[in-house]
Amino acid sequence: MSIICNLNNIPKDIKNPVVTIGNFDGVHRAHQTIFKKVIERARDLHGTSVAITFEPHPIKLMSPKKAKPLITLLEQKKELVISQGIDIFLVIEFTLEFAAISARDFVKDVLVDKLEIKEIVVGYDYAFGRNREGNIKVLREMGHLLNFNVRQVDPVYVGKVLVSSTSIRNLIMEGNISGAKKLLGRNYQIRGEVIRGRNRGGPLLGYPTANLKLTDELIPKEGVYIVSMDIGGKIYQGLTNIGYNPTFKDKTLSVETYVFNLSANILKQKIKVNFLSRLRDEITFASGKELSQQISKDVNQAREFFQKEKDTL
Repeated sequence: MSIICNLNNIPKDIKNPVVTIGNFDGVHRAHQTIFKKVIERARDLHGTSVAITFEPHPIKLMSPKKAKPLITLLEQKKELVISQGIDIFLVIEFTLEFAAISARDFVKDVLVDKLEIKEIVVGYDYAFGRNREGNIKVLREMGHLLNFNVRQVDPVYVGKVLVSSTSIRNLIMEGNISGAKKLLGRNYQIRGEVIRGRNRGGPLLGYPTANLKLTDELIPKEGVYIVSMDIGGKIYQGLTNIGYNPTFKDKTLSVETYVFNLSANILKQKIKVNFLSRLRDEITFASGKELSQQISKDVNQAREFFQKEKDTL
């Protein structure tokens, strides 16, 4: 797969492009369904599957006060789209100038003139272009005039729950990690760089922790979570606490991870934390000793979890 970040870098010889367009925040099960259809249709046409997204997210530029924290930033989004098997991932810089382009001009100038698309696949509620004036009806009209097909994918449900970025975001903010996983099709992940903390974990509590400076926007609800971590391409097990350390009366939110069976210094390393299960709320303890005893119980619960889930993680 190739990633293209400039409209001027689109190859002239893309064969029979089948395209989908969206923000793909979360690259969740509904997005995955669309990607599968795009790949299937490209295969049928002996063509090329193409996914188009915008950076930054349009709402961050057009209505920043209404912007919600993103589930996946561009780095992870690229990785996830690649994993779906899409041939070309086109990332268009979203500017005020670009935002002024009408839906019909975007279809003609970009999709038809630059890409020469054969087919476009979109979700049931897709809208695009200036003031979101483009919709399925407009696409079908343009397709009839400019000779490309339009396919619409039905909404995707898990049980009775509609798969959407909004639903997933709400579940994560509620701490419902298992519910989010069902809609995402994978464990929720945050990323960041290990920074120097207050040096309490090892000396005071007996459990040294890696303090994370986040690059992601969406943080699960405060509490203690069973996690796995990707550190330098190797997977570790552990616990993550998200909160304000009320026992020590801290004022700032922190994300601290105790990594099982790791003695190496990982300061300044970039790590990925996958949330597997929520253990409990953050609690205020009377002393560091009581907190240490609770962490010991948390660790035992986590080890039991990993032992039971070892064949499915």
